[in-house]
Amino acid sequence: MARWTACPFVGEYPLDAEQVRALWDRLHRGDAEPLPADAAVLQAWVLYHRGEFEAAEQAGLAAGGSGITVANKAAAMQATHLEAAEPVRLDMFLYVAQRAQAQSEAQPDNPNAWYWHAYALGRYSQGVSVAKALAQGLGGKVRESLERTIALQPAHADAHIALGSFHAEVIDKVGALIGGMTYGAKREVGLRMFEEGLRLNPRSAIGMIECAGGLLMLDGQESAQRAHQLYAQAAASEPLDAVERLNVERARHELHD
Repeated sequence: MARWTACPFVGEYPLDAEQVRALWDRLHRGDAEPLPADAAVLQAWVLYHRGEFEAAEQAGLAAGGSGITVANKAAAMQATHLEAAEPVRLDMFLYVAQRAQAQSEAQPDNPNAWYWHAYALGRYSQGVSVAKALAQGLGGKVRESLERTIALQPAHADAHIALGSFHAEVIDKVGALIGGMTYGAKREVGLRMFEEGLRLNPRSAIGMIECAGGLLMLDGQESAQRAHQLYAQAAASEPLDAVERLNVERARHELHD
């Protein structure tokens, strides 16, 4: 594979291991990833928070163990934010999903093994069309992995919001009746997941963005004002690392699109 497109904010957040350790609770409130004891894994996370995603993936894979999580997250963020070629993006998401599935089999009690499996499959599904992905049975796998994540780690804010997005996207694409009967998607569950995710991590720019999009899918213009408020709040956030900066810039784009 060709070299990855560089994050435009590399160099703006020159964090080191001690700084990442000090900021860990704030940076990882969304995914509830525990602070690694392995120095090599921590260094992979340092690269990730700087926005050096390709180097972070390589370092995480080399470290092994919990380093697989940072490798998966780095590749997922690269595909989400920076990879312009759609076929490459989809391949990256599939690769992350496969790697996360293998990790979940080796570490079944690791919440983020399940989460990154769900995240990557969910983004892949959006790329090929949610309706097509549902027909292929991918929706059930996404939902099951997110529910497993939350069962293992109830404080996983990102999983709550992703599960809310699952319910919203299914209803948006196939309707409330079919969505509920065939896929178990329910508006009230989606709204509850969004609320809980924001309660757990109220300063998350990406959480606000995903909730805004989900509210618009569930309620349309009735939620337009609330969605605008969430986008504005996300756009005004003060990012602590390159990843948060990518999300803030995305919120600013949504706000002025």
